[in-house]
Amino acid sequence: MDPSKDNSSITTHVLNTADGVPASRMALSLHRLNTHMMIWNLLTVGTTDEEGRCAELIGSEAFSLGMYKLRFETGQYWENLGQTCFYPYVELVFTITNLDQHIHLPLLLSRFSYSTYRGR
Repeated sequence: MDPSKDNSSITTHVLNTADGVPASRMALSLHRLNTHMMIWNLLTVGTTDEEGRCAELIGSEAFSLGMYKLRFETGQYWENLGQTCFYPYVELVFTITNLDQHIHLPLLLSRFSYSTYRGR
C-alpha cells in the first residue's frame, strides 16, 4: 500500500531488520500532548499488518497542530516471536507544524537497537 494514497495524515512502517522481514502484528498507539495539563492523550491504537504497515492512525479531520507520540510495543512483539529484547517499547515524539503535510515514520528494529527517520 502506498501511504501517500491513503486518507491518514500519519502512517508508519516497521521492519524487523534482524530477520529481514516486516514486523507484522505489532501493537502501537498514537497520543497527542495536552499542553494545558502537560499529559499525553490517547488518540488511537493499531496493529501493523502483514507488511509491517499501519496506515490508518489518524484521519485529516482529527489532525491538528501540536506534539504527538507514536508508541510501539516492541517487547510484546519480540516475546510473541519467542525472543527477548532490550527495549520494551519505543516512543517517537514529533511536532506537527503544518496540517497539509503527511507524516510517515518508519521504524527499523532489532532486538537491541532501533532507528527511525521522517519518510515520505
